[in-house]
Amino acid sequence: MTSGTPFKSAMIWLALGVALSAPLIAAAQSPLLAWRDPIYIAAGFAGIMAMCALLLQPLLATGRLPGVSQWQGRHVHRLVGAGLIVMIVAHVIGLWITSPPDVIDALLFRSPTPFSVWGVIAMWAMFGSGVLALLRRRLRLRVWRLAHKGLATVVVTGTVLHVIQIEGTMEDITKIALCALLCGATLWVWIAPRA
Repeated sequence: MTSGTPFKSAMIWLALGVALSAPLIAAAQSPLLAWRDPIYIAAGFAGIMAMCALLLQPLLATGRLPGVSQWQGRHVHRLVGAGLIVMIVAHVIGLWITSPPDVIDALLFRSPTPFSVWGVIAMWAMFGSGVLALLRRRLRLRVWRLAHKGLATVVVTGTVLHVIQIEGTMEDITKIALCALLCGATLWVWIAPRA
């Protein structure tokens, strides 16, 4: 991406920093944390951090961050993708340690809470996207891009539906703003793709 003016670049980075840090800071101040076990809190924050990292993915993959070349962005996109899988696994394992029956019900799609279903769908789509990333050189580029973008869209949709329905430590305004930004960034990739 051409960086434009230094002021514009600084404002983009500042806005991104606020978008990524505000949900974490707001969640850290939640009164609900006082009643939670440390493992449950860590699992919850792994999920919040994964959602924040997810916002970076379309921006990195398409070279839309000022001062970051397309090659650098794609390299970091792959690293963040691997980190996302680790965060999701930490999220699920932490929740399983604190409540195995709930996690088993969610993984088997028999949980009575709809947010669990969307979270599991997003998780499996993320794992599928990771496997697809490993197979990139074996598939035709056009097919791979379409499949990767499709799975990424399922990840974002499932994640947003998962998060919006949960009444938990995430504060409502920052949660909704992060969801809107995540949907907007994903839509932007479909509407105005880059090479």
